Amino acid sequence: MENEFFSKQTTRREILRTSGVLAGAGVLAGLVPGNLLSQPKALAGNLQQVASSADRLAQMKAGWAAIPLQTAKLRDNIYLLSGPGGNMVVLGGADGKVLVDSGIAAAAPKIKQAMDGFGGAPLKVLINTHWHFDHTDGNEAMHQAGAVIIAHENTRKRLSTPQDIAAFGLHFDASPPAAWPQQTFTEGTKLYFNGEQLTLAYFPPAHTDSDISVRYENANVLHMGDVWFNGTYPFIDPSTGGNIAGMIAGAARGQDLADADTKIVPGHGPVGDKAALAKSHDMLVTVRDRVQALKAAGKSKEEAVAAKPTADLDSAWGKGAVKGDFFTTLVYTTL
Repeated sequence: MENEFFSKQTTRREILRTSGVLAGAGVLAGLVPGNLLSQPKALAGNLQQVASSADRLAQMKAGWAAIPLQTAKLRDNIYLLSGPGGNMVVLGGADGKVLVDSGIAAAAPKIKQAMDGFGGAPLKVLINTHWHFDHTDGNEAMHQAGAVIIAHENTRKRLSTPQDIAAFGLHFDASPPAAWPQQTFTEGTKLYFNGEQLTLAYFPPAHTDSDISVRYENANVLHMGDVWFNGTYPFIDPSTGGNIAGMIAGAARGQDLADADTKIVPGHGPVGDKAALAKSHDMLVTVRDRVQALKAAGKSKEEAVAAKPTADLDSAWGKGAVKGDFFTTLVYTTL
């Protein structure tokens, strides 16, 4: 069920008021970089001074792009890139590099430079875990560098048409055609590069309606995209199909795809393992059950938030960008 908060037409005054509230609560997860969220009052003031969605989006992208790029080896020829956008993974070798997610376009030169440092053949394939800009903004640059873009068909649909994230008052024009996936699938597909089998599989609507996992079968690495925010409450995007039931099912599916030795890459947060993913799954179930009980008892969204169903969880899970009250709102909205 879609809540009025996300479905109604938003006026300029409502956008500015909502942006200030959200920023002050620190809930721009996956959309505003942590270095800006560390100063929520300043961020609220900055957003309120920016009248248009386009200007706010440009400000967000600039903040992301300014974050230093960090690299770490996951396995022999598999590397993590983190910082300017969602977590990215690179598979290197003689067949050509395979990149998962493309980060922010302005950071593309340093992402390419980092990949060059891994040796092997040039970039051949880019995989998108979903459509959100912090994972796809660099698509055009990576395609121009030689990558064929592969994603779920809903990612192409979202990138090739105008979209909105109503919770943040953000509007996105269609991306340039060079940023659209050139190859899509519905349920899953497999790629074979550099002695590795990559299994791409669709999550039914969870964070969005375009989410996929990427499993490196031989190396035992799993990229979950934004179906997993490691150690924090996640953002769910109701505007493009996201819902709490799908997030719970996605976390359960991720556990099925992993064993005790699997390195699991979240869309945001540190690399984790099956035990960490299980803890996130259990938290999601707990919050869902509590909010569902309040909703079944006839409580309004505001009353459910006021009941503080996450109070005993916030010290552990509310350290990221999404705080307990807003997560309660997201869960209530998508039940």
